[in-house]
Amino acid sequence: MRQLSGSLLTFSILLFLLTNCKVSQQTTAPPPPDQDTVRLALDSIPPEKETFLITQAGDTLDTLFQEVEISIERLLPDTVTIMAVGDIMMGTQFPNKSYLPLNNGEYLWDDTRDLLASADITFGNLEGTLLDGEGDPKECNNPDACYLFKMPTRLATNLVDCGFDLLSVANNHANDFGPVGRKATRQTLDSLGLTSAGSTEYPYTIAKIGDLKVGFVAFAPNKGTLTFYNVEYARSIVTMLDSLSDLVIISIHGGAEGAKNMHVTRAREFYFGEDRGNIYEFSHAMIDAGADLVLGHGPHVVRAMEVYKNRLIAYSLGNFLTYGRFNLKGANGEAPLLEVQTKPNGEFIGGRIHSFYQAYSRGPLKDERKQVMKNIQKLSREDFPENEILIDDEGRIIYIQN
Repeated sequence: MRQLSGSLLTFSILLFLLTNCKVSQQTTAPPPPDQDTVRLALDSIPPEKETFLITQAGDTLDTLFQEVEISIERLLPDTVTIMAVGDIMMGTQFPNKSYLPLNNGEYLWDDTRDLLASADITFGNLEGTLLDGEGDPKECNNPDACYLFKMPTRLATNLVDCGFDLLSVANNHANDFGPVGRKATRQTLDSLGLTSAGSTEYPYTIAKIGDLKVGFVAFAPNKGTLTFYNVEYARSIVTMLDSLSDLVIISIHGGAEGAKNMHVTRAREFYFGEDRGNIYEFSHAMIDAGADLVLGHGPHVVRAMEVYKNRLIAYSLGNFLTYGRFNLKGANGEAPLLEVQTKPNGEFIGGRIHSFYQAYSRGPLKDERKQVMKNIQKLSREDFPENEILIDDEGRIIYIQN
């Protein structure tokens, strides 16, 4: 995670607590904060100062506003570079420790570490929990085919070494070990200075990354996560984040899984009876509400990319680093690393698809054949013939109007 220090004078002041709010027992997230309340809280800040609000949305509104950080000057870059990857599961100690990598798995990141860390903002989907204790494992009809992911907390230092800033915890493995697992995951990431969003308790946040105020929210269709079923509620969150941030990034874990489901259908998708959403409509709705970049994952394979209203949507980034208990055959083993350049306000400039592939005993390895790029290139042409971008044979994403 990169911090732009400059000649900044910073200090923090504690905001007020909003009282008389009971803890919700529902799996839905709390309503977004009242913008008038936010503005009122900032009235005492001298107008010549730049202000930045960090929110940590919880089940109780008294945890929504934690601190205000003030700096003399905030210099925004002309271009923001974002690195984004799909699913990350660094090894699990469930059902036993045979599914853990050697030496804390540092070697799994050898081919991608420097590239990931080179961006202004680095994003990934954390597929599973960070937990050392027992937790409350989900029940499985067949324990031999029970896929629950419990990553030792020590493995999370790899995320810091690779420069990750934003991590989605909204996916179908977020609740593998119940509230205990979700809490341990959050505490581990917080202790390392990593920003996460997407749980029932903490569905969204605004993070300071360098001099940028980055709004971040993550959605999934699963228990313990912020779901995407209530589109109007999702809009209200994104609109609020847009009003307080320079850049708003959306993570969506949805869509049917596997190589037979690589196309964007523009319809509601189901997988083994579970409603996996209409990701096309939802992505467009989020950009209409103020989102600047939509990063999808969930199908375990890649999908197309498109530009809508000058904003990029990557419908699925597939698997990236998934050690041990994942199917990595064919398209499931393809691991793209998406590089995106935007203006500070989120308008898409261009990008690049870096191609990697996974082997069972190794992390993502550089793919000179560029197979995953070719798949995204082909899918984007087929699913979005009206697309405002083209992907050339080197993997560059070229915005036609530029």
